[in-house]
Amino acid sequence: MKGETLYRPYEIEWKEMQHFPKTTKRNNFFELIYVIEGTGIQIVNKNRFNYRKGNLFLLTPQDVYSFDIATPTTFFFLRFNELFVKEKTGKDKDAVNQVEYILQNASHRPGCILKNKVDKPLIASLIESILNEQTNQQLYYNRITGQIVDTIITIVARNIALKLPKNVKENTGEPVLEILQYIQENIFDQGNLRAENLSDHFNISPNYLGRYFKKQTGETLQSYIVNYKLRLVETRLLHSDMRINEIAYELNFSDESHLNRVFKKYKGMNPSEFRKTNNTN
Repeated sequence: MKGETLYRPYEIEWKEMQHFPKTTKRNNFFELIYVIEGTGIQIVNKNRFNYRKGNLFLLTPQDVYSFDIATPTTFFFLRFNELFVKEKTGKDKDAVNQVEYILQNASHRPGCILKNKVDKPLIASLIESILNEQTNQQLYYNRITGQIVDTIITIVARNIALKLPKNVKENTGEPVLEILQYIQENIFDQGNLRAENLSDHFNISPNYLGRYFKKQTGETLQSYIVNYKLRLVETRLLHSDMRINEIAYELNFSDESHLNRVFKKYKGMNPSEFRKTNNTN
């Protein structure tokens, strides 16, 4: 299976299509595809998703994909490789590692990756700005385009890092997405994550909040908070030099022993073993 190779850090293309070429190739780069206009079906690794205007898709080097176009569709393509990420994040090694980790662990399922609702109009505006820069080609247009591309990739990484529960789909009700976003924004503030405070913030009774969250996401509120915290613990173990007690303090575990117990319960090993095993691998 022969794929394409991207020799530049990134490239941009946009065009209207009535038929999308069938592909079975794998490439050496990431590809962001934004739907400017049109409808149809996205197919990734034999999975299908109905697409429409405003959807943004991330294809990783491992993905095999195509589109069944229902109405003429204008696609915006942004292809980039790891070199671009490393150049744009400069000397911040932790930022480089974390963005690469997020992108490499992106879900290979179909669907729009924009789960944070405030990012949807932002992405639309940024892509429009790129199109304007590339069309008008005024002074420094390539430099400006590169900075916008960097911002888009960072927003994509943020949406992937949000890691919504697997039961949350494109048509999931907006309230649960707001709850998830609130939890992620307040993950370092234990007080704001208490059920009574969540209930007050969203004006929902504590009992109904728990039932609603479980119905929409497939897991309990407390389980989601713990799992999200543990994903942050994993990131710090893999991509920072923080000590275990520092991580425990940052994420509001009572002490290092508490973090060890919870981590081992969910992950099957303690944090030190996890760091040693994965750094070795």
